[in-house]
Amino acid sequence: MSARELGGARSRRRPVRGWADDRGAVAAEFAVSLPAIVAVIVITVGALGACARHVRLQDAVADAARMAARGESAQRVHDVIAAIDGATGVVERGPDDMVCVHATLDAGLGIELSATGCAIDGGG
Repeated sequence: MSARELGGARSRRRPVRGWADDRGAVAAEFAVSLPAIVAVIVITVGALGACARHVRLQDAVADAARMAARGESAQRVHDVIAAIDGATGVVERGPDDMVCVHATLDAGLGIELSATGCAIDGGG
């Protein structure tokens, strides 16, 4: 008998694949992990968006506090805060000649952003 007939080293037969076959395992693992990857990306982008809105709100509150301290009209002060979609603000005159503006904003998913800015009252 030759080596070919006995299934020796020169045999060209393919190995029999059974349940232990791992072809397609990478695709299956990718399909399973893809929703988690997408969820992490969506949450990260949402958090960055909320941070950007909070910075805009803080800037608007600081501007509104300075305007209120200079004696600008209450309507103009509220317009600065209202320029941020969905923001509402309150102007308070505190002790020691301080004017503070507090604003809140609904960031979605039950998260509320808030910012406070104060300035020394210099208006008349």
